[in-house]
Amino acid sequence: MSTLEPRAGRRCHNALNPLHSCVYFSPDLGKEFGELGLDDSSRVYFAARGAALGAAGAGTVTSTFYNFNHDLVARHLPAVWSDVTPAAALDARLRAADSTLRRVLGEETLASPEMAEAAELALRAAEACTRHARPLYAAHADLPVPEQTHLAYWHAATLLREHRGDGHLAALLSAGLDPLEALVSHTATGKGMAPRWILATRGWRRADWDAAVERLRGRGLLDAEGELTDAGTALRADLEEATDRMDAAPYEHLGADGVARLTELGRGFLFTAASAGAFPDDLLGKG
Repeated sequence: MSTLEPRAGRRCHNALNPLHSCVYFSPDLGKEFGELGLDDSSRVYFAARGAALGAAGAGTVTSTFYNFNHDLVARHLPAVWSDVTPAAALDARLRAADSTLRRVLGEETLASPEMAEAAELALRAAEACTRHARPLYAAHADLPVPEQTHLAYWHAATLLREHRGDGHLAALLSAGLDPLEALVSHTATGKGMAPRWILATRGWRRADWDAAVERLRGRGLLDAEGELTDAGTALRADLEEATDRMDAAPYEHLGADGVARLTELGRGFLFTAASAGAFPDDLLGKG
């Protein structure tokens, strides 16, 4: 029996995850990798997020990232590892996280008792994450916890993000959604990435998107206007519920009071970061 309110773990994840992912939208990431000789945004992303896996090839990264076109991944991997080592990429990403959090949260927040409390709670939750069948989480779990409190919080958010993400991929496979169908159906909820961002960053063409829409219509998951049908809405809800079940352990370990407090703290940091322009204004939406 769960000791948590329904979707408490999901709400906590939703408060922590964006502060991890804002680094990938930060100019600081491009600056750090530019100093290493990388100036292509896709190359930077694959190196920054994939470095925990070691000098992984395109097949491994396509598998673990799930929603990228393999042709785009193969254009940059494994070639990027001749330009930068995984260790150097991880160091550059951490420096970018440091400068980004300093900019969007401010030094006072970083040095606050609330940040220290959030880091302690998030790391405690991550103690219950499991490695089996979770390659991106497992790779990041092998990394050391940074000494600085705000980076320890960012690291713990990374662990919790990838743990849930690995489970979510299993749910997508079980639901029979291929990479682009997963993106199209998520966007149709109004909570996913806008199509222009997907097409600009994931390597898909408009024709690929349209074909995925037609496949989903054929399954009765989208209507003629591209909106989710009742069946499509139910499928997306079932996906999140399945992901919740596979991601329950860290939040059960933390306990109801700890989860509530971590969610509160995470939301506060997220609001501050968003107000400081941590995310593109047009990142989410159906348009």
